[in-house]
Amino acid sequence: MALLLPLFGFLCGWGLASSQFSTRLKSLFASLLARFFIPVVIIYNMVFYQAGSLSLMLFSFVVAVLLFYFFLALSKDQLRALCFSYVNMAWLGFPFAIALFGPEISAPMVALYVGGSIFGNIWAVTSVSSDKQAISDIAKKVMQSPPIMALILALICRILGVQHFEQHQWIDLIYSLAKIGMSFSGMCVLGMWLQQTKVYKKDLLRSSRVAILKLSCGVVLCGLTYWLIPIPNIEHYIGVMFLLFCLPPAANIVALETHYQGTGTSAKDIASGTMVSCVVVMLYAGVLHFF
Repeated sequence: MALLLPLFGFLCGWGLASSQFSTRLKSLFASLLARFFIPVVIIYNMVFYQAGSLSLMLFSFVVAVLLFYFFLALSKDQLRALCFSYVNMAWLGFPFAIALFGPEISAPMVALYVGGSIFGNIWAVTSVSSDKQAISDIAKKVMQSPPIMALILALICRILGVQHFEQHQWIDLIYSLAKIGMSFSGMCVLGMWLQQTKVYKKDLLRSSRVAILKLSCGVVLCGLTYWLIPIPNIEHYIGVMFLLFCLPPAANIVALETHYQGTGTSAKDIASGTMVSCVVVMLYAGVLHFF
């Protein structure tokens, strides 16, 4: 079931891409995903907190920063460095993680998503904008982002003692429905997006080289983290931690680039990176199944 739901969502999106409602549906599913499904999952997992979540947030944030400056040193291009470090956790990360590791992986995935989202909200605009961003503006943007607002709501719920409720079946039901909606809507948006995007062989070759470099970074960083940093239950989380390095660039990078620079050069990298990532994740699934 964990594998069939993302596949069903992708096929629905692929089929809906040619309908006259595709643009509105894409916007609707993306908004539901970012503003409802993912925040609900974040709130639930932070209220019923699991050990190691804070460490995983820090891991995804620090890793994104390291990847950004590593690729910036190689390419001297902030936009390409952002595409290398800011990954698509919302549309693809959650559906892939649930498909590979099952619904129980939601809690660590939430922590990884929050750390990556904080990085994205701080670095994304500053990387594509020619104007220097005021610290107050960046802080305001971070605080108003759905993941951080969800964390604040989760903190309020914990203060009110929601985690001590003996009967919370209705909360569990909402959480289960949100996970289903998250997986379906994410893959549906991906299907609609890829069906309408033209990608050429040279784009795929470039993205394949970048993917190999990112996977190499993942082996090094995950290996060092596993052996040197005492994250609780890391033996259960290391697989989903490595998944970060299999994911493509975040789709909203091109929207920011278009807004601030008037160009859309990152669209090719995002589209081809997404296609390559799908193959990488399938290979990763095969490795996990084999071992």
